[in-house]
Amino acid sequence: MSIKTEIIGKIGALMTVAFGLVAALAWNSSIQALFREVFGTAENLPAMFGYAIIVTIIAVIATIWIGRLSELAKREEETGKSA
Repeated sequence: MSIKTEIIGKIGALMTVAFGLVAALAWNSSIQALFREVFGTAENLPAMFGYAIIVTIIAVIATIWIGRLSELAKREEETGKSA
């Protein structure tokens, strides 16, 4: 692998992570706004912890779900099946 190919690959990976971070920040702002609509101000400590717990639970569930989908797709690819 040439240095040029390696550099392009690394830049692509960094850009992907950067876009992921921007998307995460946008979702964070949206979820915080939703939380304020439902539960009122999120300035007090219990509300902040509630928000953190809810977001963590959603993140864990989403991560497990995406991991299972990824594993299923890999198995289907290995066996030659189409989705």
